[in-house]
Amino acid sequence: MGKKKIGFLEAFSIGVGGMVGGGIFAVLGLTIDLAKGAAPIAFMIAGFIALLTAYSYVKLSLRYPSEGGSIEFIVQAYGNNLFSATINNLLLFSYVIMLALYAYAFGSYGSVLLAGKEIVWLHKLLAASVIVVFMIVNLLGAFLTGKAEDILVFLKLAILVVFAAAGSLTIDFSHMSMDKWMPLPSVITGGLIIFLAYEGFELIANTARDIKEPQKNLPRAYYASVLFVIALYVWIAVVTVGNLTFEEAKSAQDYVLAKAAEPFFGHIGFVIIGVAALLSTASAINATLYGSGRTSYLIAKFGELPRTFQEQIKNGYEGSIIIALLAIIFSTSFNINNISTAGSIGFLIVFTLVNFANFKLYKETKANRFIALSGAILGALATMVLIGYSIIHSPNSLITSAIVLVSVVIFSFIYFKLKDTKLAKYLDKNLEADERAKKANEQ
Repeated sequence: MGKKKIGFLEAFSIGVGGMVGGGIFAVLGLTIDLAKGAAPIAFMIAGFIALLTAYSYVKLSLRYPSEGGSIEFIVQAYGNNLFSATINNLLLFSYVIMLALYAYAFGSYGSVLLAGKEIVWLHKLLAASVIVVFMIVNLLGAFLTGKAEDILVFLKLAILVVFAAAGSLTIDFSHMSMDKWMPLPSVITGGLIIFLAYEGFELIANTARDIKEPQKNLPRAYYASVLFVIALYVWIAVVTVGNLTFEEAKSAQDYVLAKAAEPFFGHIGFVIIGVAALLSTASAINATLYGSGRTSYLIAKFGELPRTFQEQIKNGYEGSIIIALLAIIFSTSFNINNISTAGSIGFLIVFTLVNFANFKLYKETKANRFIALSGAILGALATMVLIGYSIIHSPNSLITSAIVLVSVVIFSFIYFKLKDTKLAKYLDKNLEADERAKKANEQ
């Protein structure tokens, strides 16, 4: 009996659940600090790049449906070589950074809920503990089922929508007047630093083989999930900026969403949003540890996704332990600005390459080359602007990024040269079988 196919709503839920994980709870305060009254614009800028990139994911997912997702597309466009192996490892490290970001946010909200203020040692203890707990959950094999994830996605979205709706009644729009905007370069950078809040829609690619009527449901799922999240983030940013002074947002930067609920819900609002943040970040940690990080780890180890992908218990466990330990180091050693910048740079590089892969493979994917190239150029420009701005205004925020990029290149070079296994021509054995059958039919 084959796998049960999923429909539009499930695919949409995967995309929205992937994006609205812990990112919005972790980085909203940082965006307000960088963009001030233009924070909603910053979210629109990042969302536009995500939407262009979603176009490439649609085209590539339809042509190369694979559990390998993004890395399958990289291999098909650039070959099974050291470059593709390095990008896979960069993606793996980017997921480690996302784990660190979620854990950092969990520590911030947890510390404030338990102690009434942020205490450094408690923050770090909670951040490390939540990763350890879900690492053990993964080792025991007790992971959240799809239905449980659906419920969690619904709960956190319901809380955020109620927060935004209630907060809309008390907005002070003078906080968003143009004289309260930071200079445009700062606003754009604010959008780019929090770009990782849109990371997650690409997880739909990993399920492309299991979607009913993919020609219809895949494009709908990608575009609907990204557009929905853009609207949600902009709405939340408007409500938060409209209900707090910039000084209040700055002092509560790491838990600003909970702080923003106080003017209209009182202390109970603070607690409810804090609990929602804990639920969201915890579920995101669990899903990342079990899913995407493990996939990248298996590709790095074997050069392909083993045919018995779901049965790779030992290696799945091994990968979860390594990824969890790295995430603990990042979440307890670096601040939110460092972590966010490193994560955004990692995903911007991967998404730029995926857009260019679509441009390169346009005959195969039947893509509009202009849209694909626009996504690649914007992604590359965004990466350079983010790095340039950080060098000028906060060079320390690039420390994590530099450590990650240098480590990935050195590790990939040594590992690729020493191990016998190379990346396979097709990472997903089912895709390889499809391609062989297609070629046999053409002959």
